[in-house]
Amino acid sequence: MKYWIVVVSKDHIARGVEGGFMQANHGKEGPLKRMAVGDGVIFYSPKKTYGGNEVLQAFTAIGEVADDKIYQHKMADDFIPYRRNINYHRCKETPIAPLINQLSFIENKTSWGHKFRFGFFEIPEGDYELIRDKMIE
Repeated sequence: MKYWIVVVSKDHIARGVEGGFMQANHGKEGPLKRMAVGDGVIFYSPKKTYGGNEVLQAFTAIGEVADDKIYQHKMADDFIPYRRNINYHRCKETPIAPLINQLSFIENKTSWGHKFRFGFFEIPEGDYELIRDKMIE
């Protein structure tokens, strides 16, 4: 089992939670292929809305990969992103700031935001459990 962070605005992940799916890195297939059924996924939202300026910096959704299916969904004539089904958990929005010093995947605690620029990355199980325990009551 592996554990992942996906970076996405809060408004976009809200649509994913509602529909039971996820997209990563602007709908690319590659990241989704790296995942397996049962893998844990945490969604981090740097902003409240895509294209907006209102900062959030919080973990906003959590779940597990539901099945082996990777599929495309037409959102516009020129945008047909890849998706995976996710079993989401009820959770609370959890700010990252109080957790930065405890998260091992953040090597540089001063410039901690740099890691999130990748948009999709694997994290250690211990970090996943720490975040999960704060998100799920």
